[in-house]
Amino acid sequence: MHAFGDALVAAFTTCPAPWGLLHVATTATGIVAVGLDEETAPFVDRLAGRLHGHVVPAEDRVVAAAWRAALNEATNQLREFFAGQRHGFDVPLDLRVSDWDRLVLTGVARLQFGETASYGELAGRIGRPGAAQAVGGAMGRNPVPILIPCHRIIGAGGTLGGYGGSTFADRQAALGIKRRLLALEGSWTAD
Repeated sequence: MHAFGDALVAAFTTCPAPWGLLHVATTATGIVAVGLDEETAPFVDRLAGRLHGHVVPAEDRVVAAAWRAALNEATNQLREFFAGQRHGFDVPLDLRVSDWDRLVLTGVARLQFGETASYGELAGRIGRPGAAQAVGGAMGRNPVPILIPCHRIIGAGGTLGGYGGSTFADRQAALGIKRRLLALEGSWTAD
């Protein structure tokens, strides 16, 4: 018996990123998680807890071919993005988020490659002026960063703001990833 039961809920793989490895996970519905800086065990444990089931590597014999194909497509698109050959993503997502987070993430997804907006600007764009802090909270809970480009949301006056919610042990490392992503899109000068 696994800690969260025997039901298989997701499969994951890794993908190289400019700062290390990403973890990418899928369900039968679509990509459900992207982990930016984590070791495998914490990524799997957190995802298993969130989805209430068993999470296995894509190579596991119980993983359906369709799940492997979804992970291959997502990681191929991420590699193309990091190589400067892709400006957006076209993979199905499994967003298990609150209505508020869905509203915010949908607004973020509308930002174009290289376009940034402040937390307050995004709040206004989604019809909730004055909700900049709540927008920041939704950014920190984004389960599929990069695919939904929360790195494009910056602080008022052009500051970086934050990045990555509570999964990062080191705030500066998280901001370093955000800087790299923005620099890749030409909207930030690399340090």
